[in-house]
Amino acid sequence: MNDQTWMTFPILEALPVFRHRFTLRHPTIAVDAERAEVVERLWAWHRSQAEELGFASDQLCIAEQVHGSGVAVVNEVSTGPIPQVDGIITGTPGLVIGIYVADCGAIYLADPETGACSVLHSGKKGSELGIAAEGIRLMSQHFGSRPEDIRVQLGPCIRPPAYELDFAEQIRETCLAAGILPEHYADCGICTSTDLSRYYSYRMEKGRTGRMLALMGRLV
Repeated sequence: MNDQTWMTFPILEALPVFRHRFTLRHPTIAVDAERAEVVERLWAWHRSQAEELGFASDQLCIAEQVHGSGVAVVNEVSTGPIPQVDGIITGTPGLVIGIYVADCGAIYLADPETGACSVLHSGKKGSELGIAAEGIRLMSQHFGSRPEDIRVQLGPCIRPPAYELDFAEQIRETCLAAGILPEHYADCGICTSTDLSRYYSYRMEKGRTGRMLALMGRLV
């Protein structure tokens, strides 16, 4: 499904226990600034997106994002961004988890059997470090998820020829090597550099741009 300011993905829409959204470029919020400032400008709107999905606005957990492979397992909301991680996993109903991207890949993991889900930030460095495999491993360790049950969605990200590395393909290879079934892996195929009226692109806008927000959770 697509709206002017957000989109969803069929492989996740087919799992009614989960709610998800990928926010797009806001038409009126100015983002010609550094990351901390634009995230603050977008915060109220991003929080309203979680509310539209049915979650309480104070139940949104986000990651600090340091371009690493750290993934936090959360059972309750944090008072601020979870430090030193680029991904979040939860199995707690009512929590909604989120990561920011602006060219890097947002990876959604959803297990309809256990109810666990994850969002991961995977750009050049995170893909090299295998954050997708770490998310899958931790879902198995903490919630008993089997890789063959997990559905994976990769959101819009920068791709060749706009970027010299194809980390989208690297993410797919990592997921399949970790046991994800090919039919349970989906990539929207969108390059964030192609439409700056719809997507934020760190590279095309030389770092002074907004952030899309990947949201996921379950209500019950």
